[in-house]
Amino acid sequence: MSGLVERELTRSLLNDADRATLTEIFDSRVRFDAPLAPYTSWKIGGPADGLIDVESSDELAQVLRFVFKRQLPWLPLGSGSNLLVGDGGVRGLVLRLGGEFTSIEFLDDTTHVVVRAGASSSLSLLTAQAASRGAVGIGSLAGIPGSVGGALRMNAGTDKEIGDFVRDVSVQTPTKPDPHPVTPQYYYRRTTLESDAIVAHVTLAFERGDPAEVRDEMQRRLVRRKKTQPLQFPNAGSCFRNPSDDKAGRLIEAAGAKGWREGGAEVSELHANFIVNRDNATAADVATLLARVRRAVLEQFGVELELEVHFVGVFS
Repeated sequence: MSGLVERELTRSLLNDADRATLTEIFDSRVRFDAPLAPYTSWKIGGPADGLIDVESSDELAQVLRFVFKRQLPWLPLGSGSNLLVGDGGVRGLVLRLGGEFTSIEFLDDTTHVVVRAGASSSLSLLTAQAASRGAVGIGSLAGIPGSVGGALRMNAGTDKEIGDFVRDVSVQTPTKPDPHPVTPQYYYRRTTLESDAIVAHVTLAFERGDPAEVRDEMQRRLVRRKKTQPLQFPNAGSCFRNPSDDKAGRLIEAAGAKGWREGGAEVSELHANFIVNRDNATAADVATLLARVRRAVLEQFGVELELEVHFVGVFS
C-alpha cells in the first residue's frame, strides 16, 4: 500500500463540527482517535475516529440518527471477541454498549428459566446464573467468550446453539433507531439479522431442571475447555468454521500448522484452530497467518476453510 493511499484510508472522517456535537452529547464518554486494541480479545487494533460509550437505548437511537444523517460508517463493539481490527484502525464511529445493555434479568416463569439480557451482558455471567437456576441446555453455551449480542449474531454454541433458546429479540438500526422486535432465522454460525441491526436485548428460555445437575454438567464442560484451549494468551476463539463432517482444528493440525508463527502471532500448540497473540502481534501478523493456514489445508486436503473471525477496519 502506497503512503498516499494509506494516509487517505486512515484519515478521520469526523470533522470539527462532528467532534463538537458528539462531545456535547457524550462528554468524556466519547474519545477521538482512540486505540481499539485494549477493547478486543486479541489485544490488537488501530484507532477509531470516534469511540463512544453508549449507556441506553435512547442514547443509541441518538447516535444512529447522527450516523444516518451524516452517512458515517459505524461499528458496534461488544467484548471484541471473534473480531480482528486492522492496524490502520476503523473509520467513523465505534459504539461500546454499556449501562442498560449489560443487564441480566430473570423473569417469573413456572416451567422455564427465562432471562432477558442486554446485548453487552457477559455470556459467561449469564450461563453461570442460569445454571444455578437449573437451565437445561445452558452447558452448550458455557465457556464461550464474548457478549450475548455477539453470541446471538453468530449463533454461538456447541451441541446446541443460542438460537435454540431465543424467545424474542429487539434491535435498533439507523433507519429505525428505536428498539423494535425482529424474528431472525438461525443457522450454523450465522443468522438472518440485518447487517445494520444492533441487538439491543434478547430473551432466552430454557427448560427447568435440577440446578445441581446443570451446574455439574457445566463445570465438566468448562474444565474440558480449559484443558483444550489456550486461554492464557489473547485470542479470538476458533478462527475457522468446521466444515461439514469434519473439524477445522483436525485439518489444521494434520496440515502441520501447529506452532507456525508470523511476527507475534502463533497457531496454538494446544488447539490448532486458535491463533494466539504471543508477542505484541499485529493484525497483519494474524491475517498473514490465517491465509497461510487456509492455503495449507486447501492444498493438502482440498478443503477451503471458512473464516469465523470478522475483519474490520484498515489493513496494510
